[in-house]
Amino acid sequence: MSAQPQTSNPPANLGMQVTTFENPMGIDGFEFVEFAAPEPEVLHDLFRRMGFSAVLRHRSRDITVYRQGGVNFLLNADPDSFAADFARAHGPCACGFAIRFRKPAEEVRAKVMENGGETFADDASKAVPAPVVKGIGDCMLYLVDRYGEAGSVYEADYVPVEGADPNPAGFGLTFIDHLTHNLYPGNMQKWSDYYERLFNFREIRYFDIKGAKTGLVSKAMTAPDGIVRIPLNESSDPKSQINEYLDAYKGEGIQHIACFTDDIYETVERMRAQGVEFLDTPDTYFEVIEQRIPDHGEDVARLARNKILIDADPETKTRKLLQIFTQNAIGPIFFEIIQRKGNEGFGEGNFQALFESIERDQMKRGVL
Repeated sequence: MSAQPQTSNPPANLGMQVTTFENPMGIDGFEFVEFAAPEPEVLHDLFRRMGFSAVLRHRSRDITVYRQGGVNFLLNADPDSFAADFARAHGPCACGFAIRFRKPAEEVRAKVMENGGETFADDASKAVPAPVVKGIGDCMLYLVDRYGEAGSVYEADYVPVEGADPNPAGFGLTFIDHLTHNLYPGNMQKWSDYYERLFNFREIRYFDIKGAKTGLVSKAMTAPDGIVRIPLNESSDPKSQINEYLDAYKGEGIQHIACFTDDIYETVERMRAQGVEFLDTPDTYFEVIEQRIPDHGEDVARLARNKILIDADPETKTRKLLQIFTQNAIGPIFFEIIQRKGNEGFGEGNFQALFESIERDQMKRGVL
């Protein structure tokens, strides 16, 4: 039996308590997301425009660690690697990600395998020396136990980039908030059970979104630390944005990477100045904010200028969340910039607006 939910303080300046529960493996946040592409220079350019700096390079392989705040992106351009094979199969991709643990990683891996986890026949070309198991879409899910004051999982194989600040502030991103995955129809229960069985994740939100022509269902799974969040999406509509992703990506995988900021206005404005493109939102959305969320205290003109969405809890309308989504940036993968002001959700009140925005884009492109 799991312990009753508790609350704890999340990283950075989240300004809220998060719900936690029994954490048998000591999950403690995301460490990194690993990316690859047939043309890696495109990703080098994207990460720089998003405010990331190259801080570490592998001693003998073409792998670069990009960082801002507590967000680490690994760009794996090693042509003889799992990442390269993944990119040949999927195109530009997120081929892996790492979860941190306060327990020894090999001990975690043994427990994960006991709980039904799957491993790789050959994991010699992984990006860091940490145990791995299969994640959704057969990506590499790294189990990291060296980070922060305990040292670093990069120490053995990586060297600092000459002249680089090892802890760049960038444009204000501070940690990875969640990784949303797209699934084939009918696989929602399979993968939610997988994360619950392996790591004691729990479902904290469930959405059923309908657009003008298509729809989706989403189940938000959260780890016991309350910070590692993995929402799962699926749709039975063959032309839905979920299935368009699955066709383009040639499989299941990460749909978007959400990064937290303490000042979404400044972060988004600095990214826009570097040419990062965001999803559009109709002006009518901003005309009704006062009715949806009275006394929100935000600068509506600045929200509208930057197309930033706002949401609040339905009970009190006081726990707020600000968010915005980029255009597709890595194949069909995009990014979310999020600022939480006491809100643990995912912008449920904005899901419809986001869904309809992507659907309008599909209509422009002739998909619907």
